Amino acid sequence: MIANPTGVIAPAVTALPELTRDTYNSQSLGRGLNAHVKQARVLMVGAGGIGCELLKNLVLTGFGEVHIVDLDTIDLSNLNRQFLFRHEHIKKSKALVAKEAAQKFNPDVNIVAYHANIKDANFNIEWFSSFKIVFNALDNLEARRHVNRMCLAADVPLIESGTTGFNGQVQVIKKGVTACYDCTPKETPKSFPVCTIRSTPSQPIHCIVWGKSYLLNEIFGVSEDESAFDHSADGDNANEIEELKRESAALRKIRQSVGKDEFAQMLFDKVFHTDIVRLRSMEDMWKNRKPPEPLDYKGLMEKSASLAKDTVLQRGTEEWSLEENLVVFNDSLDRLSKRVLDMQAKTQDATITFDKDDEDTLDFVAASANIRSSLFGIDRKSKFDIKQMAGNIIPAIATTNAIVAGLCVLESFKVLKGDYDGSKEVFLTPFAQARLLAASVSRKPNPECPVCGVFQTRVYADLSRATLNDFVDFVKLQLGYGDKDISVTNEVGILYDPDEMDNLGKKLSELGIKSDSFLTITDEDDEEPFVNAAVHIQEAKEPLADDKPIKGIWPSDEDVQIKIPTRPKKEQPMVSADTNGHGHGIENGKRAHNGTPVDSTPFAKRPRPSNGDSDELVMSTSPVAKKTKIAAAPTDDDAVFIIDDDGAILID
Repeated sequence: MIANPTGVIAPAVTALPELTRDTYNSQSLGRGLNAHVKQARVLMVGAGGIGCELLKNLVLTGFGEVHIVDLDTIDLSNLNRQFLFRHEHIKKSKALVAKEAAQKFNPDVNIVAYHANIKDANFNIEWFSSFKIVFNALDNLEARRHVNRMCLAADVPLIESGTTGFNGQVQVIKKGVTACYDCTPKETPKSFPVCTIRSTPSQPIHCIVWGKSYLLNEIFGVSEDESAFDHSADGDNANEIEELKRESAALRKIRQSVGKDEFAQMLFDKVFHTDIVRLRSMEDMWKNRKPPEPLDYKGLMEKSASLAKDTVLQRGTEEWSLEENLVVFNDSLDRLSKRVLDMQAKTQDATITFDKDDEDTLDFVAASANIRSSLFGIDRKSKFDIKQMAGNIIPAIATTNAIVAGLCVLESFKVLKGDYDGSKEVFLTPFAQARLLAASVSRKPNPECPVCGVFQTRVYADLSRATLNDFVDFVKLQLGYGDKDISVTNEVGILYDPDEMDNLGKKLSELGIKSDSFLTITDEDDEEPFVNAAVHIQEAKEPLADDKPIKGIWPSDEDVQIKIPTRPKKEQPMVSADTNGHGHGIENGKRAHNGTPVDSTPFAKRPRPSNGDSDELVMSTSPVAKKTKIAAAPTDDDAVFIIDDDGAILID
């Protein structure tokens, strides 16, 4: 007790212990979960709209080590929703700036950033295996599928997320426990009639698709992206299709001149002069519209001589003149040519694909599309607009990103505790009649899924000497295929089947197979076939025992019996006995518009995914579309698809 002048004895004041961030986290999460969080090493792929919010949440929650991978740089259009970035960060790496900004929130967290593509070779299966959880905050379908496949191969839990406008979605993916990203089919990108794109464009999007899916692929990628073109009417335009095939063949010859001084003019003259002259000669095609005007390369070069490429490229939100587009066309060709030559010097796979965040490919597509638009009297677009259209970008909402990022962390707590039964697929649907957040129990894996519905295994291979024949022998002897007829494929196509044996003597490296490649084994037997097997190839760093060029990654070939499951037998479609001559039938009291009985099992309505790649693309995880059960042999006029349980019917 302490006396004071008034004679009143006041109690002594005891200083309260300082409460740290960890103390609050421990009180909120519980000691056990908080300890798991602090020890967790997690990976976040993507540092955009969702990524900025998610990184902030992970750091404030106290995750011990966070790795970030993002290829993109910061753009002016990002600043309205990606709050870790400021105006002075424009053109800088998203991953590196995000690390710097988020580190201030919690200096105790170890943040590691990579300005790189998640598909790069150094981000292999072994690297993925080092993480406790992987978070996807990506903006395109291809990268999502890649991370999904890598996490399944590494057996690491993945938390997938996406937004489109006001709708959002979060999904927990665990190998063998929950459905993966590819367990339900995604909407295919919009396709265009090949003759419209190649011969008679009338809209800017036609010219953009031509530059992205045709010209870029023919010169630097894999010939013709089939997903972008509709070939259903090819038979009606047989002569024109043959001409277009000859044009493609001529382009492939020009491709051999990549890197030469005359390359740019050869390509320009081919697609903007020679091909246009041929089109003009088809008079019937231009009876109701103005024919295209061919361009002269040398004359246009003289007009553009005074233009500086750096000045033009800085005006990405403005519409470029024809001469300015030529400057960008030549400059982007030069950049892409150097990349291809560098790739050819290091590997056989020297292809470049379009990425809206890849400045080289975006500049090439923008300039090519605008020059083509000028030929056909179509309005040109700014590079900024072309990026939105070529990438199918949908504007993102900052609040939606924040909600989805919060849901990701909540689901990660269940993953850290191993509570996959409690994990949810959560849908943010603000305009739904029910409630803002709709959660459902995680779906089970789809046995028919081409990614997670397969048997997965890994092998070591001495790539300097292992041949495809060595691999086939290993599959038959060690994986239990025996005398079964099998086929071996990779992402390029078929490498081996009973009718294709030309590659058996070739080394795996000669076939473009390298460390972290996947080979798919398909059982061709009709009776009780095995499910497809995905074999992950890892390069042997040391000589293999018994001088074998290929060895399974399991304790001992003799001690472990590999048993690949057989494919589940498909149920035969139900046929109703209540039919008449018009094919009318009834099942469970429901009848379709034309009498076709349908499956009446209800399913939850979920956000509809956008087409292709969006800025913060919502995942397509809605149930597989209902299959109609047709009582009589269907015709083209009998195709009936149930859209929802409110009775909406689409007759194709």
